[in-house]
Amino acid sequence: MAQKVNEVMTPAPVTVSPDTSLSEVGDLMRQHGIGDVLVVHEGRLRGLVTDRDIVVRAVAVQKDMSGTAVADICSTNMITVAPGDEANVAVRLMREHGVRRIPVVDGDRPIGMVSIGDLAVQRDERSALADISAEPPNT
Repeated sequence: MAQKVNEVMTPAPVTVSPDTSLSEVGDLMRQHGIGDVLVVHEGRLRGLVTDRDIVVRAVAVQKDMSGTAVADICSTNMITVAPGDEANVAVRLMREHGVRRIPVVDGDRPIGMVSIGDLAVQRDERSALADISAEPPNT
């Protein structure tokens, strides 16, 4: 039987409100050892911001990290999967859209995140990507 997304996802993703400053978002990423945070308003998924987004869309153009809200730079046209979808669906979507992580939603409420690393471990725990993904994050 094919594995489901909820079997490989990281549950309870870190979330912030749209008005959270980029410096606060960066601090949360550091604290949790992650490279992505979901933007949520009234419990509903509204965006996704990555460490790369912060660098490219804010640092590189010299935005004020304390005065810029995450809503100003986050991606809002996200690809999502449901917890009951087969893991292969997430793999296909990552390939088609060139993304490395996909929010897992129940309706429009985020419940997890599935990353290319999660899927690498699921598919072949002996692969180089699985080894890298299993390592603790750099801090």
